[in-house]
Amino acid sequence: MKRVDDFRLKFGTKEYVPIMIGGMGVDISTAELALEAARLGGIGHISDAMVNDVSDRRFDTTFVKDKTKLYKHNILNADKSTIKFDLDILAEATRRHVGATMEAKKGDGMIFVNCMEKLTMNGPRETLQVRMNSALDAGIDGITLSAGLHLGSFGLIADHPRFRDAKLGIIVSSVRALQLFLRKNARLNRLPDFVVVEGPLAGGHLGFGLDWAEYDLATIMAEVIQYVNTEQLNIPVIAAGGIFTGSDAVRFLEMGSGAVQVATRFTVSEECGLPANVKQDYYIASEEDIVVNTISPTGYPMRMLKSSPAIGDGIRPNCESYGYLLDGNGNCAYITAYNRELASHPDGKNIVVMDKTCLCTQMRNFKLWTCGQTTYRLKDTTRRNPDGTYQVLSAEHIFKDYQFSVDDQIALPV
Repeated sequence: MKRVDDFRLKFGTKEYVPIMIGGMGVDISTAELALEAARLGGIGHISDAMVNDVSDRRFDTTFVKDKTKLYKHNILNADKSTIKFDLDILAEATRRHVGATMEAKKGDGMIFVNCMEKLTMNGPRETLQVRMNSALDAGIDGITLSAGLHLGSFGLIADHPRFRDAKLGIIVSSVRALQLFLRKNARLNRLPDFVVVEGPLAGGHLGFGLDWAEYDLATIMAEVIQYVNTEQLNIPVIAAGGIFTGSDAVRFLEMGSGAVQVATRFTVSEECGLPANVKQDYYIASEEDIVVNTISPTGYPMRMLKSSPAIGDGIRPNCESYGYLLDGNGNCAYITAYNRELASHPDGKNIVVMDKTCLCTQMRNFKLWTCGQTTYRLKDTTRRNPDGTYQVLSAEHIFKDYQFSVDDQIALPV
């Protein structure tokens, strides 16, 4: 039986272990996790979600504190349209995060940054442009465009000197989405270097409706691979979502996938940014604990653990500090929901918002436990400690288990 290591992801003349670790924010896919993937010959992601806050954590900058101070007069105001991100600070935070990661890179692999279109930041076009250009300035190997169709995103960096040098890819959940992207970007004469096809079992935001269970990754992959081959596009197609073992990965590699993108098993790695107690919540989760709901202000369904403290929390919107999901007019679905409940509780006490969540604050505080559908299987990948907790594994252990395992086996730690 073949192993993942029998295959290679090819970009031109260079070859890589066909394992890509997905980009999980906020700083769940840490620099340390991405660096391990690159050291081992694969591809790791960092995320630029809430990059100002990530910079404050990594480098002791005060970007969030300074922004809060600047807009503190607006904290009790329901109108958030005046809150803007300083583009120079956004660029500096991005360059710090990406630059320090790239300087530490070792091995033959690559590091990409995951850029979400839905981080609109009360300036969708200009803030996305700054984030991508700054990542390229700082030497990132590639950019993966996520959480949106990104029909104009390539155009935002077309004038950058590394536009045709860096690897640029997009996440889609259907062949139609890929076709639309290619059609809208044809004038740039710049194909994506890779396409990640994310199926319905993936973690976090989904490219499907609440009918997600009616779809399956293998079928979508077959359609995308056939389209790419028919059009002679020579673009690696990367399978993502629900790939739990090396044997799962081999099945997609044998059908023509250039690589696999995996994340769920790395959420409980030593290098992952989740707090230790939250990792244990992932380990003990049952299949019934995993839900897909519509509480995200982005408009996308989102998979998470139903025990997430963020669900039903009525925290005041912290747009003055964060505000990453404010649309171009300063609106957010959570603000609308919060103000509705506030009108029913003018004293501001006992506010519960069930239909939406403050994604920025809750993700920043690790209280929104997004996860993949296979999270309930994590307990089967490790051993239980005498105190009842589960042993946390290194990213290297998990990576090599994907790379070398056969027969759907999972290598337990010694």
